[in-house]
Amino acid sequence: MHTIRNTLVVVDSQQSNDLTLNRAKMIASATQSHLHLLACDKGNQHSSCLNDIQGTLVQEGYSVSTEQAWHGSSHKTIIAAQQAQDCGLVIKQHLPDSPLTKALLTPEDWKLLRYCPSPVLIVKSARPWTGGAILAAIDAGSSDMEHRVLHSGIVSHGYDIATLAGGTLHMMSAHPYPMLSAADSVFQLKESIQALYRELCKTFQAEFNVSDDRLHIEEGPADVLIPFIAHKLEAVLTVIGSVARTGLAGALIGNTAEMILDTLDSDVLVLKPDDIITHLEELAAPSHGTSADAVAFSWPYHHHNHRPHT
Repeated sequence: MHTIRNTLVVVDSQQSNDLTLNRAKMIASATQSHLHLLACDKGNQHSSCLNDIQGTLVQEGYSVSTEQAWHGSSHKTIIAAQQAQDCGLVIKQHLPDSPLTKALLTPEDWKLLRYCPSPVLIVKSARPWTGGAILAAIDAGSSDMEHRVLHSGIVSHGYDIATLAGGTLHMMSAHPYPMLSAADSVFQLKESIQALYRELCKTFQAEFNVSDDRLHIEEGPADVLIPFIAHKLEAVLTVIGSVARTGLAGALIGNTAEMILDTLDSDVLVLKPDDIITHLEELAAPSHGTSADAVAFSWPYHHHNHRPHT
């Protein structure tokens, strides 16, 4: 979290941006990161709104730049800006789609979670993070090295934010239903499955100071249990991982991160495994035709910038 240097903040002149900006200011204050405000706009309709927000933030001491752009859809526009500006975090307010729209089209926020290489913070709640419960949701049963690195990132981000906000970090993992026919006897009883999952979480508990009463191991599907436990804890933020599933399987099955987006009461921070980040960066690169070297030296071309001189 502390390594974030540039944060992309998606703004919309058609709605209040207070929720998004409050989160952006809190994170920028903690990380000293630059805020890049993006309006996904086919025309030039957001100039006044962007200038007003930028002026206020600059007066408050933040480093801010602005951009209006459109690349065919909001999620593609956001990802193009994230790549061009080398942003380590994207912050966007969630606008739920109607059930009919969702049945016919993949929601834009789902696409953003799938394809954006950087972590994405989806803002849903007006509740302040200060003093609140932060829930880090992992899949303890996936204990290969790739997943353990992802899980460490999830819990680490949760720990950083809980420390920043003076909140309390909780961890959770769903586990499968017991099956008497399972080849491994551990998976034949609920008690032995829970004991295994608790054992798999001990390293994270020790590293991030999570007591047993703040570790929640429950039986059932993750997309049901994560919103349930978050609601029970009155969590202000839920940190989860996304496998960025694409193609037919992604269209039919979906992804836990996507499926719980509308049912969670809290804000949602979504992270991805390193190998998927690399793949998504490769996919994103052709969309704006800018090489990695060019990106490093082009920022902040053609944007209105107010940065403190150092």
